[in-house]
Amino acid sequence: MPANYQDLATGKYYEELEVGVTYRHSITRTVTETDNLMFSALTHNMAWLHLDDEYCKTTMFGKRLVNSNFTLSLVAGVQVMDLTLGTTVANLGYKEVTFPNPVFIGDTIYTETEIIDKRESKSRPNAGIVEFETRGRNQRDEIVVVLRRTGLMIKKSSLG
Repeated sequence: MPANYQDLATGKYYEELEVGVTYRHSITRTVTETDNLMFSALTHNMAWLHLDDEYCKTTMFGKRLVNSNFTLSLVAGVQVMDLTLGTTVANLGYKEVTFPNPVFIGDTIYTETEIIDKRESKSRPNAGIVEFETRGRNQRDEIVVVLRRTGLMIKKSSLG
């Protein structure tokens, strides 16, 4: 066990995050049938669109869609190691989430995060508020998810 978890932090502190900078995350993921099945089962989402091949043949897509909440969780999680691991006080919320294109089993997801805005916290002098926009793309370079998230980020200067 480390004496100080801050020694293990790989995220960026408030002062290190610059508005307009985009981070391309090195973690990529090919979505599997198991991912889709387990996530849908664990969250009790039994929508036929995610689980029933025969039903999906009758839809406009002709095949199963990956659970969109899996896609959201995947891209939200991928950015943690690069941007927020050990440097976040709290996730304050999601402002917008859109799914411009579907994800199918076998698609590979690539993730990038742009710093949209930041400001000092009025109530916590040791932290600042940062707005992140994270985008997921598939192997065809189609955007499959966009999410805006606000985080309360630790100020490095407050660590002493």
